[in-house]
Amino acid sequence: MSKTFKRPLPQLTDSNRFFWTSGEDGKLRFLRCDDCSNLIHPPAPVCDKCLSREQSVSEVSGRATLAAVTVNHQMWMPMIEPPYVIALVEIEEQPGVRLTTNIVECDEDDLAIGMPLEVTFEHYEDVYLPVFRPREGAVNASGR
Repeated sequence: MSKTFKRPLPQLTDSNRFFWTSGEDGKLRFLRCDDCSNLIHPPAPVCDKCLSREQSVSEVSGRATLAAVTVNHQMWMPMIEPPYVIALVEIEEQPGVRLTTNIVECDEDDLAIGMPLEVTFEHYEDVYLPVFRPREGAVNASGR
């Protein structure tokens, strides 16, 4: 079931539609270079490693690690109630491929850099926003 979203959603284009709609089946996908297997994010017409234009959409595990986090206590947008978590997560398959996202299903005091995470999706209109939650046992494993 689609939710009504209270903040701007990403604009779907021919080059990014696969990313913003891939959560429909619960899978996270990125562009992958067909020549060197590099994951390309955000989507770009040329691989940043080998300059190939040969790319295909590739499913990844959805596992990631918490690389950076901030908890906003200030209301920056009138439709988003603080506090809310903004995080940078690094995808398990390729170091350096990171997403700015939100962390869900976790108390802000339990967040720790290096925490193992998994993707889940929030469905709004035509968009499936990838958000992340701690993997099973991750909160206790962080020592908190």
